[in-house]
Amino acid sequence: MRGPEGSIGSRFQVMPKNKRVAVIGAGTMGNGIAHVFASCGHEVFIVDLSRDALDRALGSIEKNLDRQVKKGIHRPEHKKQTLSRLKISENLKEAVSEASLVIEAVSEKISVKADIFEQLDRLSPPDCILASNTSSLSITEIASHTRRKDKVIGMHFMNPVPVMKLVEVIRGYFTANKVVEEIFSLIKVLNKTPVLSEDYPGFVANRILMPMINEAIYALHEGVAKVEDIDEIMRLGMAHPMGPLQLADFIGLDICLSILKVLHEGFGQSKYAPCPLLVNMVKGGALGRKTGRGFYTYD
Repeated sequence: MRGPEGSIGSRFQVMPKNKRVAVIGAGTMGNGIAHVFASCGHEVFIVDLSRDALDRALGSIEKNLDRQVKKGIHRPEHKKQTLSRLKISENLKEAVSEASLVIEAVSEKISVKADIFEQLDRLSPPDCILASNTSSLSITEIASHTRRKDKVIGMHFMNPVPVMKLVEVIRGYFTANKVVEEIFSLIKVLNKTPVLSEDYPGFVANRILMPMINEAIYALHEGVAKVEDIDEIMRLGMAHPMGPLQLADFIGLDICLSILKVLHEGFGQSKYAPCPLLVNMVKGGALGRKTGRGFYTYD
């Protein structure tokens, strides 16, 4: 899939620091994205329907800043300045009406994202860029729910956001090259590395990662090896920082299943079919670290 013609360079000016960024969703990814932008000088609104989720997001950001101060990454004044740039709101219109960039970071369901982008298109300024943190869903389809298809783009941050350097940038079919350039420039200002992917199911990161995780689950399901042994083989033999089953728990087994379903439906190939064990674990509510039980048990 090819978008509008043109090359990606560095001539496009990055968004000024005094412009507002709105992050939709106060979960792990949302609060991490908000943390990074506020840390780099942007005024950030975090939006969520749940006040409790918003309060937890601020608490998580403060803890992460404390950790950075303790490690000597930032000074105490930086923590104070970062927190002063953060605002929380349950009102979408209040948060996006003056935004230059909105980043959606909600659940991986196209119906949910479609509804949000329809609202964002109505409520945000005409020149505002609308981005999705989706890890697998079509940016082109998401953009179809707006009247600004050229200003819709994917910004797939990696978890944990304050630590991981990569941002996978996904260009939808209609995404304008100048929008890609601005997002590339902005990501570099965040001290992260942007890498471009075209708009195909799973993009690059999860198109490669999820089949590996799925195959590890199949190996467990078929009795080839135990959980700890599968992970140790991949850690020691392939120099992975964590094994695929531990990583699946960290990501969330429900998210892994959702991405595999997108890949399976999008490509129609049996190699992407989710392992029955993964399906059953998700049905049973064993979703990994966030529920205290997945392939491992957590306190």
